[in-house]
Amino acid sequence: QVQLVESGGGLVQAGGSLSLSCAASGSTFGIAAMAWYRQAPGKERELVASISSAGSTVYVDSVKGRFTISRDKAKKTVLLQMNRLKPEDTALYYCNFRFYPSRNYWGQGTKVPVSS
Repeated sequence: QVQLVESGGGLVQAGGSLSLSCAASGSTFGIAAMAWYRQAPGKERELVASISSAGSTVYVDSVKGRFTISRDKAKKTVLLQMNRLKPEDTALYYCNFRFYPSRNYWGQGTKVPVSS
């Protein structure tokens, strides 16, 4: 069993920066990818960024050039550096670890309100 604990959320002004962290407890053997999702009020959850076990990254178009996903394998941690934040980035951010063949684990979510 894997548990994910997120940290780093909080109120930030538009144009500011914030760094989210997600640490896993338990074995991460067989991990396929780590990712960050977000869900804004009244909207569906969307993928923000992901990083595969090989290090390949994917970003949703709206955050390209502003957000960076990275990982620390030894610490079993995935990070999301968010720069030049916009009010439309306001959401509840979740980390996700996906394992082969099909296990998924989610963090509890961390709020990121961006004020204009």
